[in-house]
Amino acid sequence: MRVAGIGAVGVAAVGAAACKPGAQGAPALATRVQERLTQAGIPSATDDARGFDHGTFVPLKLTYPDAAIPTLQLSLLASLDPAAHLALGRALAPLRDEGVFIIGSGMTFHNLRAFFDPSGRGKPAAEEFDAWLRTAATAAPGERDRQLTAWEPAPVTRLAHPREEHLLPLRVCVGATGSDPGTLAYNGTFAVLRLSAYHFSAA
Repeated sequence: MRVAGIGAVGVAAVGAAACKPGAQGAPALATRVQERLTQAGIPSATDDARGFDHGTFVPLKLTYPDAAIPTLQLSLLASLDPAAHLALGRALAPLRDEGVFIIGSGMTFHNLRAFFDPSGRGKPAAEEFDAWLRTAATAAPGERDRQLTAWEPAPVTRLAHPREEHLLPLRVCVGATGSDPGTLAYNGTFAVLRLSAYHFSAA
């Protein structure tokens, strides 16, 4: 786990990475994140030289184009283990009470071959996986954790995600949300393939 620690209070973008080059980092928040990870037994390191990659830059460029929110980026765990990413989110959960906005950036369907397949064969798979994920992400907390951990039996899992990097940030957010419910925040298509986004909050 690496914390790109040029960062600070406001937004912690988990997963792929935040705003235009002028976005402030959050060194104080990076320290707090490392403290939380250490207390949870999760090793981490900081990287003050690394900037933000497209997974943070793109969503925050669109939502906060003035790049005024101090931001830091967390890498995924090399294990790609779903349960470990839920645990990572639980370690970060207290930061929400400190005003930190935790964003999990990824795609709910991420098979690049399917996106560029002119036959459209990926469309039914995207629809099927999206329906499963919606049920899982909006389930009661215990069931939500169970389904997102034991996800391999889900429909068309490896067609939707040949590798799981794009789905792991969702698990970090689920871990951080505790017992707060999940709600569907967006549902649409890109290149005819179904994509969704979720919001987790008690309010």
